[in-house]
Amino acid sequence: MKLSTRSRYGLRAMYDLALRYGEGPVPLNSIADRQMVSLHYLEQLVAKLRRAGLVSSSRGAQGGYELSKPPEDITVGDVVRVLEGSFDPVQCLSVDFDHEDCEQLDDCVVRFVWKKLQDCTNRVLNSISLRDLCDGTTNLKGKACGACASDSQQAMGTC
Repeated sequence: MKLSTRSRYGLRAMYDLALRYGEGPVPLNSIADRQMVSLHYLEQLVAKLRRAGLVSSSRGAQGGYELSKPPEDITVGDVVRVLEGSFDPVQCLSVDFDHEDCEQLDDCVVRFVWKKLQDCTNRVLNSISLRDLCDGTTNLKGKACGACASDSQQAMGTC
């Protein structure tokens, strides 16, 4: 399972804006240059983020984009959900799934696995704010993420 470039590039743009939070609007072309993302593609991503209320824009010579709220109030999960939609590893976990389409829904053993995956993934995405990314407080080198509920997962340093 892979996240699309929408999430990867969109999160990089949001990180860039978070680094400059409080400094005023940032021109999109400067974000595109720093993050090595196509300006045209970035315009599409930022438009979605603006409609979702995560960024605001201003026009004019000093115009650009900025976060609509402090970096500590925006999570990686917020960004990913705007750009990708909800994380549903299987169709039957989707909000719009018609439960009558599956005769085994109530007795499905493997659905439990996919639900656990969904829950843990959402916990991790929601546990990391843009501020955390800016501060470098996330550690991707083997430490437990702290978002998982299981003590054994944390003891093993896995999620």
